[in-house]
Amino acid sequence: MLARITINSARRLPRVAPTVQRFYSEDSFHKKEKAHEDQYARAHEKEQLAKIRKQIEEKKAELAKLEAAAAEHIEGKKQ
Repeated sequence: MLARITINSARRLPRVAPTVQRFYSEDSFHKKEKAHEDQYARAHEKEQLAKIRKQIEEKKAELAKLEAAAAEHIEGKKQ
């Protein structure tokens, strides 16, 4: 009788798949992932700012050239 009870009890137990034990918590993984994303975003923004600053310097040089040409044109009209 005891043998029948243990066999039936064993059949009723839910089968659980073995789980993988992690050596880090999910929270620390998400923090690390967010830190990598933030680092990428900062690097991308830095590149974009450098590109925009270069464009600004080019436009300033172009503006100075146009102002000089305009000043020469005005001087030519006065004479």
